[in-house]
Amino acid sequence: MSGVDEGDIARLFRVALKGDERAYGDFLHEAANLVRAWARRRTTFSGVDPEDIVQETLLAIHVKRHTWRSDGPVAPWLYAIARHKLVDAFRRQGRRPWIAISEVEDRLAAEEAETIRDWEISRALETLTPGQRSVVTAISVEGRTIAEAARSLDMNENAVRVALHRGLAAIARRFGRDRHGN
Repeated sequence: MSGVDEGDIARLFRVALKGDERAYGDFLHEAANLVRAWARRRTTFSGVDPEDIVQETLLAIHVKRHTWRSDGPVAPWLYAIARHKLVDAFRRQGRRPWIAISEVEDRLAAEEAETIRDWEISRALETLTPGQRSVVTAISVEGRTIAEAARSLDMNENAVRVALHRGLAAIARRFGRDRHGN
């Protein structure tokens, strides 16, 4: 991991989230190195610039930094964001990515160990209205896009976005995190 181990980068991020600007800069530098190496391996011969993936990932990290569980590892969280940005880039090209399972099997095992237990998800979803629960389940649990969720739930896309936002905000309030990670 570019000279920094998982514990070091997690410590950097924890300190950064408490307001240390230098630690945040160091964290972003290390995160960029990790994502850059990861993206280069996955964008070879694809026409996608790995630097675009790095920049989009860093922006998403900044915007979504409050979603990281500070008691968990950083790398699976970083790679999940990067993977979404890579898929977005392929979609913009009209392509579907194909990744050999052997390329990700070690990370899949690590991510599986870190996943939220089913009962925690159920507990969070129980706090929502039925409409919010359907939307959050479709998008956050089942992995559907906004458009797919809208079609399957017979809603318009704006209504799905509003229900998703309100549902996730309700979960965040219920379990002690506001929009700013506090």
